[in-house]
Amino acid sequence: MRQAEQFRLRWCDVDLVNLVLTVPRSKNGETRHGHLNETAIAILRDAPSRCVSKWVFPSRTGATPLEPHNFLHRVFAPALGRAAITGFRWHDLRHTFASRLVMAGADLPTVKDLMGHKTLAMTLRYSHLSTAHRVAAVRMLDGPAPGAEAGQTGTGSDQRCRVSTVAARVTC
Repeated sequence: MRQAEQFRLRWCDVDLVNLVLTVPRSKNGETRHGHLNETAIAILRDAPSRCVSKWVFPSRTGATPLEPHNFLHRVFAPALGRAAITGFRWHDLRHTFASRLVMAGADLPTVKDLMGHKTLAMTLRYSHLSTAHRVAAVRMLDGPAPGAEAGQTGTGSDQRCRVSTVAARVTC
């Protein structure tokens, strides 16, 4: 969720039975639905504001939503300082969400929908792959394709071609 969507979230927009939360008016003006995983559900079920305020993240009085600026300066920035994290913004959490989804195998149209993006191009700007993920992807080519004979490319192309992983070359 975007920062404004998070801090304005009301309990009436959280459905813990169907594991869905609703953003009544997203950045583009449309209603958007987000799905909750077990971690988010546990946090929301234990939230101190659950039966006290209409806001998921209320101010001290509970009558208004928490002011993002205050939270960022009083809680978020000090936490980053204690963790010795520099150059990190609240919005970077959206990049982390998209990146982790893609690296876990989620397809881009699904990530686009979950992020509330209008285009896949925007989603691509958010989904960064770690070096370890890119290395693992390339290493998937080290082994033969399932059902292929050892040494064959397994691509359905000329089956006489063989891959030599030691010499890193293809011979036909």
